[in-house]
Amino acid sequence: MPDDLFIRTPEMDPSSGKNPAPLRRNGPRIALAMLCGTMLLAMMGLTVVDVIGRYVFSAPLMGATELTQMLLSAVIFLGLPAVCLDNDHVSVDLLSAHFPAFVQPLRSLLVTLISAAVLGVVSWRIWVYAAQKASYGEATNSLRLPVAPLGYLCAVCCAVGVVFTLVGAVRQFRDR
Repeated sequence: MPDDLFIRTPEMDPSSGKNPAPLRRNGPRIALAMLCGTMLLAMMGLTVVDVIGRYVFSAPLMGATELTQMLLSAVIFLGLPAVCLDNDHVSVDLLSAHFPAFVQPLRSLLVTLISAAVLGVVSWRIWVYAAQKASYGEATNSLRLPVAPLGYLCAVCCAVGVVFTLVGAVRQFRDR
């Protein structure tokens, strides 16, 4: 087994400054990173205020759990297009590393297309679920916040992930 299979050396890591990846089209990445960072800071602030209120003043922050859950869902699904844009999905290469070199581009394209299809199905099902929630006005327990807009956001983020994944597949096929 090769030593560099699990270890990312500075030469292989684009963020190390050595052999950096080209800096093109960073606008969406920066916007998503800033939005997700802001949401994470809000979650941290909510948690700190809730914990201090709960243990120091015996008065927890009403709705903190609901807001934290909604923000966490939004952060996860807003991060999905960024992962698809960079093609940074988690992958395990147990068998594919042993395939012949001529099979690798086809395998990579097939996996990318399957990923896009799965994301498309997830997007569709989340949209249907959000529409069901919207039809009867589902809301959170404490704050009475509507749940459907978050579902629609998650579905749209998955759909954007599909587009980014397919664009990546086209680029990958064109570059080979």
